[in-house]
Amino acid sequence: MNNAYKVISSPVGELKLVASDKGLVAILWENGNPKRMKLGALVENSDHPVLLETERQLKEYFQGKRKSFSLKLHFNGTKFQNDVWEALLAIPFGETRTYGELARQLGNPRATRAVGAANGRNPIPIVVPCHRVIGASGKLTGFGGGLKNKARLLELESNQNVLIS
Repeated sequence: MNNAYKVISSPVGELKLVASDKGLVAILWENGNPKRMKLGALVENSDHPVLLETERQLKEYFQGKRKSFSLKLHFNGTKFQNDVWEALLAIPFGETRTYGELARQLGNPRATRAVGAANGRNPIPIVVPCHRVIGASGKLTGFGGGLKNKARLLELESNQNVLIS
């Protein structure tokens, strides 16, 4: 089965939105590595209802008019990855968590690196706010869209000073 895609412009660069009939599958960064997830065949479809709604909600988010997303998501990961991605969805707008805090929340305080790996494989950045996860020191750490974009997203959400390491 083919997934539909649409490319949109945003303040953090071009984004490729990918959807199945079950929901939003991925948001790909302009200079990201598309091979980090299995998406199957992609067919351009600018009229796909999930893609149109995702574009609308992202536009509102970037305009500062939206603090949460109400999109149907279609995750394709391991149980642990899905658990991490669900935990990311629970991080409130304008707040951050460390990898260690997420590991403890998931009931496995020693899983900090595994949480980091799952966070790095988040297929739906921005909507599933992996940008809200920071290092234990408070500094920004790895982000598929680049640390500048991570800082921009956090600034959009909270006017806080962010450190890029």
